[in-house]
Amino acid sequence: MSASTLSTDARTADRDAAGRRPAAMLRAAHVLLALFVVVGVAMTLGTTPFVQPLDDWWRGVVGAAPDSSLYHGPVPMFFQYLGELPGAIVAVVVIPLLLVLVGRWRSALFFLSSYAAMTLATQVVKNLVDRPRPAPDAAAGLYGPLFKVDHGSFPSGHAAAVGLLVVSVAALIPSGRGALRRTWWVIGALLMVGIVWQRTLVNAHWLSDTLTGLVAGAGCGLLIWWAYRPGLQQDYGRPVWFVHRAQAVAR
Repeated sequence: MSASTLSTDARTADRDAAGRRPAAMLRAAHVLLALFVVVGVAMTLGTTPFVQPLDDWWRGVVGAAPDSSLYHGPVPMFFQYLGELPGAIVAVVVIPLLLVLVGRWRSALFFLSSYAAMTLATQVVKNLVDRPRPAPDAAAGLYGPLFKVDHGSFPSGHAAAVGLLVVSVAALIPSGRGALRRTWWVIGALLMVGIVWQRTLVNAHWLSDTLTGLVAGAGCGLLIWWAYRPGLQQDYGRPVWFVHRAQAVAR
C-alpha cells in the first residue's frame, strides 16, 4: 500500500471519528434534563417546595428594594436585556444570519433549533409547575419583582437562555481551537453567575429557579449539539464564500 493511500485512509478515519456523536455528550444532556424534570416534579409536591428555606435565605441576602440604585446599573441591565427581546434578537436573528453569511448554514440551523427546544421546554414546565414569583412582604422588608414579569417563576427563562447560549456558542468553536473554547467557557461561567445574581437581585425569581434554568438551557444545548455534531463538524474551517470567491478572482 502506498504512502498516499495510507495518508488518505488516515484523513478519512479522522473525519469519521470527528463526525461521530459522543456518547458522553448524550449522557450529560440526559443527566441535566433528567435533573430539570425531577426538580420540576418535586416543586409540585406538597404546599412548600423543598428548596424554599434556601430560596428564602438567598432572597433576604440578595434581593433589592425598589429605591435601590444597584439594579439599574449597567451590569444588571445587561443581564436584564440578555434574556429579553434584545438578547432574543441576537440569538435567533443576528447570529444565525451571520452564520449563513459565512456559509455555515448547518450551524445556523443548530442555533435556531436549540432555542426552539429550550423555549418549548421551559414554557411547558412553567405552565405545569406554575410556581408563584417572590411576593412582597413589608413586615420582613422583602419585595416583589422590580421589573415586569410573566406567569410562573420556575424555571427562569433568562437563566435558561444564558445556559443555552453558553453551550451553543461553545459548539460553534472547533475543538482544535482549545484556547478559544477555554476562554469562552470562562466567559460563559461569568455569564451564568451574573444571570443568577441579577434575576434574584430584582426579585424576579427564586435562587432555585435560576439554577434549574441554567441546567435546562445547558441540557437542551448539549442535546441539540449532540444531534447536530456531524453537521457542525462539516462547518468547522469552512472557507467564507465571499473570501474564497475573491481569492479565485485574484488568481
